[in-house]
Amino acid sequence: MSRTPDTWILTAHCPSLLGTVDVVTRFLFEQGCYVTEHHSFDDREDNRFFIRVEFRAPDGFTEADFRAGLAQRVAPFAMQTELVAPGYRPKVVIMVSKADHCLHDLLYRQRIGQLPMDVAAVVSNHPDLEPLARWHGIPYHHFPLDPNDKPAQEARVLQVVEDSGAELVILARYMQVLSAELCQRLEGRAINIHHSLLPGFKGAKPYHQAWEKGVKLVGATAHFINNDLDEGPIIAQGVEPVDHAHYPEDLVAKGRDIECLTLARAVGYFLERRVFLNGNRSVVL
Repeated sequence: MSRTPDTWILTAHCPSLLGTVDVVTRFLFEQGCYVTEHHSFDDREDNRFFIRVEFRAPDGFTEADFRAGLAQRVAPFAMQTELVAPGYRPKVVIMVSKADHCLHDLLYRQRIGQLPMDVAAVVSNHPDLEPLARWHGIPYHHFPLDPNDKPAQEARVLQVVEDSGAELVILARYMQVLSAELCQRLEGRAINIHHSLLPGFKGAKPYHQAWEKGVKLVGATAHFINNDLDEGPIIAQGVEPVDHAHYPEDLVAKGRDIECLTLARAVGYFLERRVFLNGNRSVVL
């Protein structure tokens, strides 16, 4: 469901306690806010509660007063809240290598307004995609990777992220493994995309390997990065059937499409504050 341009987003999470839904919705009612969308989830295994609400504010609404009143009301629940104003566009940094399909797709969706974000920079270990970024008027940073000094390259990447004020880093087919240190610095705000043939077909030409085994499904997974390669909390997945008539180049083409769609879906969830980290899993409301 796409967000309407005049709504605020309120998200919160806390331990599972009696009255968690009521304390949020009752406060909104008392403030004269009209709820347009509401989702909540209680994880009985971890005893954690998650809620996301979109609402229209009444005339005379004051953000500072709303925040202060909400903080006082939810304090007994140890509830952590976030409030996002209408029209807010987070800053984003996109990391790429040589493959351009995901970058093309993300920039197109930004341009037409489907992904409400501002791409502050594109960072790459190769110069190949600079013309694409420049065409969109986006700064491009080429940081070649020295195998003998990877920390120096990652420090330059992190500097761009911090200087731009980016809330999200998108690894749009960035074909380098990030260090444990960088993964920790970007925890909860860096999304990666990979083909869901992993871990069955690793290394070069995974779709060709899959074709040789006669796979019947291809797909993609978008997830938060962590120090376990391609094992971070999953946000979105896509899958499509294939059969004996699909040759390696057909699998590659279908895989590209699925990767674009799955990554865009995950990024959209993040921008609309629908994703909550819950240990090594995610809650998407």
